[in-house]
Amino acid sequence: MAESNDSVFVDVEKIYLVVLYIFLLLKMEHHVRTGCGSVSVIVYGDQDKPALITYPDLALNYMSCFQGLFFCPEVASLLVHNFCIYHISPPGHELGAAPISPDDPLPSVDDLADQIIEVLNYFGLGAVMCMGVTAGAYILTLFAIKYRQRVLGLILVSPLCKAPSWTEWLYNKVMSNMLYFYGMCGLLKEFLLQRYFSKDVRGSAEVPESDIAQACRGCHMVLILVTCLFLQLLDERQGINVLRFLQAITRRPDITYGLKKLRCRTLVFVGDNSPFHSEALYMITKLDRRYSALVEVQACGSMVTEEQPHAMLIPMEYFFMGYGLYRPCQLSDSPRSPLSPSCISPELLSPESMGLKLKPIKTRVSHEV
Repeated sequence: MAESNDSVFVDVEKIYLVVLYIFLLLKMEHHVRTGCGSVSVIVYGDQDKPALITYPDLALNYMSCFQGLFFCPEVASLLVHNFCIYHISPPGHELGAAPISPDDPLPSVDDLADQIIEVLNYFGLGAVMCMGVTAGAYILTLFAIKYRQRVLGLILVSPLCKAPSWTEWLYNKVMSNMLYFYGMCGLLKEFLLQRYFSKDVRGSAEVPESDIAQACRGCHMVLILVTCLFLQLLDERQGINVLRFLQAITRRPDITYGLKKLRCRTLVFVGDNSPFHSEALYMITKLDRRYSALVEVQACGSMVTEEQPHAMLIPMEYFFMGYGLYRPCQLSDSPRSPLSPSCISPELLSPESMGLKLKPIKTRVSHEV
């Protein structure tokens, strides 16, 4: 009888994934005209719900930067149950984007942040929740500094806040030259893999590379949908579009001075193998400790959303509880499933208990978050 129950449980999980995939396909793409050109926004979910906007890292869009997160059933149920999702792509980063004319003026990071307010106004949105990865996290943080009344909270993955270091500037300069002369070439993809993923995922001579890294390198044995979509994006080879975003990020100013002005809650994730790990640690020291928390994910690179999306589940649920949001009852009693708010005792919200709850994740969290 126990074996029968186990088989039913597996079938239910598969059905849930199929239903979720169909739901994600039922999305609408809008091209919003702004003062700095047209920007693609993918919308799915009930538009009567609060809005969650996302912004991806360099050379990525919502499919390659957030699909792993949304294909994690527990995380997807938490997000989709509480929000209508608005995925904003950097100009020219959407699937099927045509090359941007070289005659078009280069946008600055301020221009990109101002595009977001135009998107919110286009959809008639008020204050929104924001989620961004690395370059996207910088754009959303800048947006939150400039338009504090329009941001409910920030979820930042491997964020940036300082101007580029000499090392990053040189690294970006090499990538810019490759994009200018060769487009999305194989060597550039190697650079991007180092930016996104930990060494274990990229692979080495001793450790075979993972499915994600194989897919990015053009391997035909794609085993999961996320890696296939990641490969599709990188193979579009619109180098000029990626170059424009890279140039804007390379010229970014230091926004540390504005972090103390933020009054929205901020949840920061970073992999301890991320090249931007020190940036995230620096940023958390500059944020108001009453409203911010840091989650360090072990054995992970910059893209926690793709490499270890389950690591984001419980921290985000506790974060959303501060807004009166919760995750609905699940079809299973998986030990990964967080408790409903009514079942959580106050002592579980202490830093020590959070650390135990989030193993193998290291956390730094204040009592008020």
